[in-house]
Amino acid sequence: MPILPLAPMERLLKKAGAPRVGEDAKLALAEVLEDFAQRLGQKAAALAQHAGRKTVKAEDIKLAGKGQ
Repeated sequence: MPILPLAPMERLLKKAGAPRVGEDAKLALAEVLEDFAQRLGQKAAALAQHAGRKTVKAEDIKLAGKGQ
């Protein structure tokens, strides 16, 4: 079960042009986004550590996301 709420998943899909969104689609999107966010967070944490910091900053997230 994903930790992201499903209502924003529906809004994202509708904003992307889907007129109707099934529950399974909301769950699938939440799972994919959580997996992506976890991988991005790991890369960002590694960048912060490489810079000698324990704190992940926005610049780490942005830099980690450039390779995606």
